Amino acid sequence: MEEFTHIDKKGRVRMVDVSSKEPSLRVAMAQGVVSMNQETLEKILNQTAKKGNVLETARIAGIMAAKKTWDLIPMCHPLNITHIAVEFFPDKGKNSIRIQAAVRAMDQTGVEMEALTAVSVAGLTLYDMCKSYDRAMTISDICLLEKSGGKSGLFVKNGG
Repeated sequence: MEEFTHIDKKGRVRMVDVSSKEPSLRVAMAQGVVSMNQETLEKILNQTAKKGNVLETARIAGIMAAKKTWDLIPMCHPLNITHIAVEFFPDKGKNSIRIQAAVRAMDQTGVEMEALTAVSVAGLTLYDMCKSYDRAMTISDICLLEKSGGKSGLFVKNGG
């Protein structure tokens, strides 16, 4: 098992020092799924939810969250993010919306946490905007789909 990079020899937490690494293009893609009842999905897709355009609000929230990841996750570095995209894929058969976020940066460390944070906050925003219709909505399957760049190279989730 590899040693933990965020713990020093005395067992104290630390932020990893990446100052000796050369900046390179880092890319990550993550996804999550919000499941809901059919009526809620229809309100979202028809833009009839009383709080407004649910998907565009969630898109903005996801983008903002990715930019603030370093402020939310204690050991994350502030990054030079060059692109963030948050996309939605409704599935009427499953009464769900799959959220996918892609993040790019020219930096010394990866953007996996930024992509995962974008998906998570976009999902929470969908919930917040529609909870008056459907408090049983669930946010699930949040995962990293792929990442590239850096010393560890390419990762693609199997079956992702």
